[in-house]
Amino acid sequence: MGVFRRKSKEDALDYKKINEGIGIGVNLLRVVFILSVALLIFVCSKLLRDWQILPLIGRILSVISPFFIGILIAWLVDPMVKALEKKGVHRMLGTIFVYVIFLSAVYLVLRLMIPTVWHQLNDLISSVPSFLNSIKDWIDGAFDRLSDMSGYDLKDAQDNVYQMINNLGNSLTVGLPTTIMNVVSSIITGGANLLIGLLIGFYMSLDFGNVKQHLLNCVPKSYRKDTKDLMERLNANLRSYVHGTLRIMFILFVFQSIALWIAGLPAPMVFGLFCAVTNVIPYIGPYIGGAPAVIVGLSISPMTGICTLIAVVIAQLLESNFLQPLVMGKTMKLHPVTIMIGLLLFGSFFGILGMILATPIISIMKTILLFINEKFSLMERVTNQ
Repeated sequence: MGVFRRKSKEDALDYKKINEGIGIGVNLLRVVFILSVALLIFVCSKLLRDWQILPLIGRILSVISPFFIGILIAWLVDPMVKALEKKGVHRMLGTIFVYVIFLSAVYLVLRLMIPTVWHQLNDLISSVPSFLNSIKDWIDGAFDRLSDMSGYDLKDAQDNVYQMINNLGNSLTVGLPTTIMNVVSSIITGGANLLIGLLIGFYMSLDFGNVKQHLLNCVPKSYRKDTKDLMERLNANLRSYVHGTLRIMFILFVFQSIALWIAGLPAPMVFGLFCAVTNVIPYIGPYIGGAPAVIVGLSISPMTGICTLIAVVIAQLLESNFLQPLVMGKTMKLHPVTIMIGLLLFGSFFGILGMILATPIISIMKTILLFINEKFSLMERVTNQ
């Protein structure tokens, strides 16, 4: 009689069911991990908002904003300075030459645009009374038609709408001086920050290569090569995005201004500039920029409103079907759902500025995550478990 005996078929392990159970467990762990990350993000955002940390960070960033402006300017002009340096021009002379050209171009653009935009803005403000009268005429016609169709006297409702319009006009009139003072104060503050940023950027441009090297020296030697590789990827990605965005904004500004001028809209350059700036916001930006122009156009006449709408739609089709593929290409490589979620999150915390910066920030995060995954094969380890 032997101590050990051969196992029967009933006693054998069912490896297929075990593997299925392990697979279900791994999927559950992934779901738990994703939910934990989402919960952590929610808790952190809640704490940041309740503890008023974000406003504090915003104030700190506003104080040191000239430093970031300087970095941005030095980063933008560095390729031109390098190109001159390769041709034998001393870096200091090349930096001075590039800055003179840059500042001259900015001065000429402002010299040409500001008087025109200011004149058109004054015309737009002076047309506000006629704009309100057009709205009242439209309301009169709408209520007359509704009264004829329903058979009821809608005089009280009409008076309430008029009262709302009058209150809106009075609030705009009363608050206009304060608004103008706030705008002027913001322009003066922004101009001072820009001048300081230009000085910082100039001194950083003189030795921009060493600035990057100093940053790399702060990283341990074993990680410097990977850090340099990551910085180069981020630099190429962001530079393509900034250059492409600026080109698209300029083309849209010119095209939209001409199209709105042909449509008969007052202050076409003002609305064209607004459309070009808001177009930086993916998907919803063109609608934000085009809505005021269409409303003003409809207040002038139905034909002007329709022509304005056609101009806005054509500009949007031009941007999405021609400019974006041609100029930007596949630079960002982000899924539309990812961009929309980023717009909602950044817009909730930081407003319009957050929506503008959402796409490049998400692209930076994606580049960093792809780099980490490439170095450590995290996704392969998770999927193989």
